[in-house]
Amino acid sequence: MEHEVFVPVQAERLREALADPVRVARAVPGLQQDAGTPPVSGRLKVRVGGHTITYRGTVRVTARDDGSYAVEGDATEARGPGTVKLALALTLTPSDGGTTVTITGTTTADGRVADLPPDAVSATTDRLLNRFVENLAEAPETPQSAAEREPEREIEPEKPEPEAEVQPAPEAEPSALFEEEDQAPPAPSRVNREDAVAEAAHARRTMIGRSAEEVDHAPPRGRYAPVPAPETADARATLRWAAPAAAVALASAIAVTRALRKRR
Repeated sequence: MEHEVFVPVQAERLREALADPVRVARAVPGLQQDAGTPPVSGRLKVRVGGHTITYRGTVRVTARDDGSYAVEGDATEARGPGTVKLALALTLTPSDGGTTVTITGTTTADGRVADLPPDAVSATTDRLLNRFVENLAEAPETPQSAAEREPEREIEPEKPEPEAEVQPAPEAEPSALFEEEDQAPPAPSRVNREDAVAEAAHARRTMIGRSAEEVDHAPPRGRYAPVPAPETADARATLRWAAPAAAVALASAIAVTRALRKRR
């Protein structure tokens, strides 16, 4: 087989991509890489005509002394005994505005793909090769390849910056506004204190916060409480002498009673 693909990039960019296995794996259209496998390996679904075949295999790209690249691969069907083997050679030729990639080699296949029409198989192969080369031209550089290609730069020691002279800030003069704020507030007048005491006493006399039952049955307090009747001096004097006289009379009666009992 022989196939040519033109891409509008320099040949050096394609060579850098072919030398990086990670970029080659990204360029293979539809490749699903498996964890823990080589960079260019995994599963690939190929649609030929109205049929879809899944292959599992590996591809290897090797640079030759003449500037071309050898591409070797082998794969087996994921659901079947069919196999595919390819041995291709990629030649990069600079041209106006880009590079022409010439692909030559042989491919052998058996299994399900061998039963399909040859024209459909050839069209699918050309489509995969076109997309592979186009993806190589568009594949971004990996950090590892960019680091290898970039030359090391000498790090110049940093020069210490001269210290700037710090000038003392001028002292700010106190303003009249702050002087007025620092003054102590005027003492409250006597009238204001009496009003505050009266309001506090009135608040204590109110019934705010008491239940309805307490309001209905509680006696009035404060200035609304009933004033007891004044006691006279005569009543107090009578009560003062009545208690001792009653005690003496009771003691005399007890003594007379005991004397009469003894005579009998």
